[in-house]
Amino acid sequence: MKYKDIQVQVDGHIATLLLDRPEKRNALSLNTLQEMIHALEDLATHQEVRVAVLRGNGSVFSAGHDLHELVDGDLQTYRKIFATCMRMMLLFSEMPQPVIAAVHGIATAAGCQLVAACDLAIAAEDARFATPGVKIGFFCTTPMVPLSRVVGRKKALEMLFTGEFISAQEALKFGLVNKVVPPAELDDAVYKLADHICQFSRTVLGVGKEAFYQQIEMSERLAYAYASEIISVNGVMPVAREGMAAFLEKRKPVWSE
Repeated sequence: MKYKDIQVQVDGHIATLLLDRPEKRNALSLNTLQEMIHALEDLATHQEVRVAVLRGNGSVFSAGHDLHELVDGDLQTYRKIFATCMRMMLLFSEMPQPVIAAVHGIATAAGCQLVAACDLAIAAEDARFATPGVKIGFFCTTPMVPLSRVVGRKKALEMLFTGEFISAQEALKFGLVNKVVPPAELDDAVYKLADHICQFSRTVLGVGKEAFYQQIEMSERLAYAYASEIISVNGVMPVAREGMAAFLEKRKPVWSE
């Protein structure tokens, strides 16, 4: 499908989603959100795709929601936009493939939310992050949801209450991103990580990803009970039998799925 606001490219086992509104600093319009939902739901069904990479075209990753759609909105308009945004953000954790954000320039408000919602993130050294809604009387309540779950309460509240930028190094320190690299090395670092993950079974990646997000909010005892059942079911899957046999036979596994 040809999209207006995004581009999707599949190369081998890696799918790249490109936010493609550089003239609007990759602001997330309602149409952009709807196109992303369609693309993510579609990619989730592609058996050959093992990793997805999210990037932004132009000088920034994403400046968040398109304020031109929000400035005079009524309650129903806001509910529609933010319900659509919620659906898109949840897809990053619900789809079986790991999703890596490649962050350059700035990632603000819902753009910062995108980074927090992705499974992994690599940032250029000059990237900056902020949740500046408080500065325009529009608190970043929805970006708060994934942000508070990855950077912790104190740092999340500092970002939300002040609206100030943090650097890529600070984002690394507090767990918003996994790695920081020179701008010229961003693509190489992202696709090197994607290639590494692609060597593993798509089925196993999906099982592990789903289990991670299910157990993360459970108590330790419930998480162990849940994880014990999942790993038991995983153990009788053909991919696990093949993987263990290959290890014992000192050969490379051949994944059928």
